[in-house]
Amino acid sequence: MNKPVSDTRQRIQDVARELFGEKGVQRTSLQDIAARLGITKPALYYHFSSREELIRSIVQPLVDDGERFVAEQEARAADVTPTELLAGFFDFHHRHRADLMLVLTELPILADLGLIDTMLAWRERLVRLIFGPTPTLAQATRGVIAFGGLQDCSMHFPDVPVDELRGVVLDGALAALGVI
Repeated sequence: MNKPVSDTRQRIQDVARELFGEKGVQRTSLQDIAARLGITKPALYYHFSSREELIRSIVQPLVDDGERFVAEQEARAADVTPTELLAGFFDFHHRHRADLMLVLTELPILADLGLIDTMLAWRERLVRLIFGPTPTLAQATRGVIAFGGLQDCSMHFPDVPVDELRGVVLDGALAALGVI
């Protein structure tokens, strides 16, 4: 059961993100986070019983939002276009790029949280929306290139204005799919 988000929980998450970015997730202890916040470790434990719970609390909104996006697209499968799928997938990744960068730098965490399998499954589900329930190998590989490249580009070019990046990324992803 999720605890309601309090100001203190949010501050802990924000400081954890900051320290994870500076030191890496594996090298950041709960004591480091408590010290940066100026609180005791037991006070931090009141909000998060473990580092894993804290990490999960940061990543879970990303997972929930991604699952919601894919499910919404599946619900409107007959009406969704490849451009809409790719644009929504880009927007999702751009919105969560800071947390994605955090977890992508720590692949063991991705595996521990099951996020790799989840994200690959999202891509497969979206590819099936474009090419049907049994895409050919050629279609499946184009889908991996399109969705994976789109995901990478949403994080790789942080200094490019989002509207400009979105346009060129969508063009490239559509070309990779071979649907334009």
